[in-house]
Amino acid sequence: MIFSTFARMNLDHCRRLSIAPMLDCTDRHERYFLRLLSRNVLLYSEMVVASGLLHCENTDMFLGHEPLEQPAVLQLGGSNPIDLARASKLVEAAGFQEVNLNCGCPSDRVQNGNFGACLMKDKNIVVDCFKAMQDAVSIPVSIKCRIGVDEFDSWEFFTDFIQTIRNAGCKVFIIHARKAWLQGLSPKENREVPPLHYDFVHRLKAEMPDLNISINGGIKTLDQVQEQLQDLDGVMVGREAYENPWFLHDADERIFGDIRPESDNPADIIAGKARPATRKALLEAYLPYVEKQTADGCPATILVKHLYGLFAGLPGARRYRQMLSNESPKARGRGEAVALIRQAMDQVKE
Repeated sequence: MIFSTFARMNLDHCRRLSIAPMLDCTDRHERYFLRLLSRNVLLYSEMVVASGLLHCENTDMFLGHEPLEQPAVLQLGGSNPIDLARASKLVEAAGFQEVNLNCGCPSDRVQNGNFGACLMKDKNIVVDCFKAMQDAVSIPVSIKCRIGVDEFDSWEFFTDFIQTIRNAGCKVFIIHARKAWLQGLSPKENREVPPLHYDFVHRLKAEMPDLNISINGGIKTLDQVQEQLQDLDGVMVGREAYENPWFLHDADERIFGDIRPESDNPADIIAGKARPATRKALLEAYLPYVEKQTADGCPATILVKHLYGLFAGLPGARRYRQMLSNESPKARGRGEAVALIRQAMDQVKE
């Protein structure tokens, strides 16, 4: 597969706003759902451990996705260059447009596997991994990292890490503008407790303008996205997009200049011809997918868990969430998940 210059330019355009890889969140169903809200935003998978992918009998568990999800990036975790190269080939063959190496996750499980944020302490391993991955595929390989880790939090440490990988040929970096504490903080606390240093990321772009740099951390509104884009190439949003997906409703127009009419017609929304006029219109467009997936054996609980935050702040939202949570384990027959979602959204006044 040859990754064309046009495709690369289009991917760079989509980097203006991306959705962060989030464990137990950004699975294929969430990516499909968010794509109905925006046809431009760049979607990331959950992190997939390279060795797990290579030893899995059914790789579709990790690599399966709908064509509508594109453009999409699959994130790999690992520190073995050979495994990462082999896994990257599978990612490319599956049709993802980019493969990303996780150098930012601080969880104990990831540390025990000697990857994630702890890789920032050994830039040479990261270089070996990046080279092996990029040599194996024609799609881009990007790096997601922090601005530091543990006591290694100086500007000099950060820029040396980036410069070393840049010299190896990497051009795309997604940077969480906090350092990671590998001991004493949970993954959730690592998203909130270490202070944000946006200045590190902006200074990096100013000193290395040839790099494509996206910033991640603490960004919750499209106004903030637009502000960051004045100096940077992209913004990555995580929990806000998951807990309040309607955040993306105006993203195509405001961030990408993609102006389309609003519609209540599910077919137009699925085809990308129109944006959903309401949250309920968005759900109606999601229902054919729910019906297909449940018919293929996917549990309703997995398909509805991504919908909890859709009506956040609206009257009836709590009853809507409760109904989905309580009743989805019982929705086993054909059409029951679709009926449940319709019943739940009837509880909300939009």
